[in-house]
Amino acid sequence: MKLVRNFGIIAHIDHGKSTLADRLIQHAGIVAGRQFRDQMLDNLDIERERGITIKSQTVNMEYKSQSGQEYTLNFIDTPGHVDFTYEVSRALASCEGVLLLVDATQGVQAQTLANLYLAMEHDLEIIPVINKIDLISADIEMAKEQIEQELGLDPEGAIQVSAKQGTGIVELLEAIVHRIPPPVGDSDAPTQALIFDAHYDPFRGAIVHCRVFDGSIKPGDTIQMMSTGRTFKVEEVGAFRVVREPRDELTAGDVGYLIAGIKTVADTRIGDTITKEDNPATEAKYSFREAKPVVFSSLYPVSSDDYQDLADALERYKLNDAALIYTKDSSIALGQGFRCGFLGLLHLEIVQERLEREFDQSLILTAPSVEYHFYLDDDSMVVVDNPAHYPDPAYIKRGEEPYIRASIMMPDRYMGAVMKLCLERRGVNSEIHYPAPGRMELRFDLPLGEVIFDFYDRLKSITQGYGSFDYEMLEYRESDLVRLDILVNGEKVDALSMIVHKDRARTRAVHACERLREEIPRQMFKIPIQGAIGGTIIARETISAFRKDVTAKCYGGDVSRKRKLLEKQKAGKKRMKMVGNVEIPQSAFIAVLKTGEDD
Repeated sequence: MKLVRNFGIIAHIDHGKSTLADRLIQHAGIVAGRQFRDQMLDNLDIERERGITIKSQTVNMEYKSQSGQEYTLNFIDTPGHVDFTYEVSRALASCEGVLLLVDATQGVQAQTLANLYLAMEHDLEIIPVINKIDLISADIEMAKEQIEQELGLDPEGAIQVSAKQGTGIVELLEAIVHRIPPPVGDSDAPTQALIFDAHYDPFRGAIVHCRVFDGSIKPGDTIQMMSTGRTFKVEEVGAFRVVREPRDELTAGDVGYLIAGIKTVADTRIGDTITKEDNPATEAKYSFREAKPVVFSSLYPVSSDDYQDLADALERYKLNDAALIYTKDSSIALGQGFRCGFLGLLHLEIVQERLEREFDQSLILTAPSVEYHFYLDDDSMVVVDNPAHYPDPAYIKRGEEPYIRASIMMPDRYMGAVMKLCLERRGVNSEIHYPAPGRMELRFDLPLGEVIFDFYDRLKSITQGYGSFDYEMLEYRESDLVRLDILVNGEKVDALSMIVHKDRARTRAVHACERLREEIPRQMFKIPIQGAIGGTIIARETISAFRKDVTAKCYGGDVSRKRKLLEKQKAGKKRMKMVGNVEIPQSAFIAVLKTGEDD
């Protein structure tokens, strides 16, 4: 065990974690040169397309130090985006130390600090690493100064590397084996192994990612899950060397996987402790904090016959993403579905895309909303995350909505446009910092409900892709909130209802009505589309009817002949409007979520 090192790579988004992982894999020679590709560990299509890491990945490699000693290194490449912080905290539970990357051109950023606190919570050894030293704009002294002042770490202990060019990798590996402590544990004690991740294989069942703290696990052992008491027989154990590599056993200090024919997802809870049935441990090793969702949206299958398929897909997906929370939901317009809680907007997008790609689901999403607090006349508080549960306005004393502290990094030439966008979205308490010449950081307190709609898309658009957006949750603040309903042909469409600030209600209603008018096909009768707050209509659009020229055969003669035919047509259309149903296409629900400000 003295020759094992378990460590994670953590940093702000785009600071070079996955590229550094590539260099470590190349140095160890795990993958043959012709099979190597950039971002080796980003194996989801969506990760490669977006250039971000979503799932943390573990790799086992050998390293022969300069003193000639052979070491086994287990490292975990983690995501950097704020929405996947939960993924990082789970990965760190299986480590003894971390490499904290700082970009030499950008210095310490919001997630650098957040990840430092996560590592401190787990009491890990922290090695600061200054990356991207090969760039012309690299300012190593500035990075060192920020490491000392903002992170409180020793800047002289920082390792300088270029993950892209492979500079400083040997020095980094030497620092890992000398500065990160070996794992502690007892191979002869009752087995304790922590489940920190899992994924589903259609042929082998659930594949459990675990860190063994005490004891050992080998094929043929009967293991027990401590939270459920369920027992399984181990078929295979092994290590991750980019691909799964079977081993004879996993002992104390090892990080690896086990396959035990676990068919149901409920039996592999992230954070659960595995022990042996014949010699069980007395207590669980660890427990993770429950992920607290921030953004809520309902998922419905396009065809109501696919409900059971969606339920199965969500259950399997949940195994790989413990931060997703969902409950059953139903809608008059869309039928049976699920109300889901997400850690942020990017998390929502990723879940939707992965369900569509990996599980072949066709989905409709309702407008995302956040958790609002309403205080009623009897001094009770109601928490509302679904517009359908909005309380009776007559009894509401006041409403509160969550605020975030948004941090926007961008070139200073975009300052005016970004400030205008933030003020449009009810931003307050602005602060401006200049971390480097030509670059600025703008901070605003914004209501989360204004950000989840399309704020990030608009920011990317007005900064031509140069703006980066990060946020942290603040407290709840009082706000004048109302429920906006959308009516199509006089019928309320519950899936399009939303809770909005009173000042923004008319704008949002006009936009929704305009988008629906473009998306809903014309009928033989006029279709009114209305936005309403309670019984008050605040916006309206009308889809005009198809018009058949019933007077075409009347040429000449008395005008009353034409009028008689037109009156007959009018009466027919009125009757049709009373009994006619308006089908709302799937594209209409998606169109309402996209704002037309760029148009």
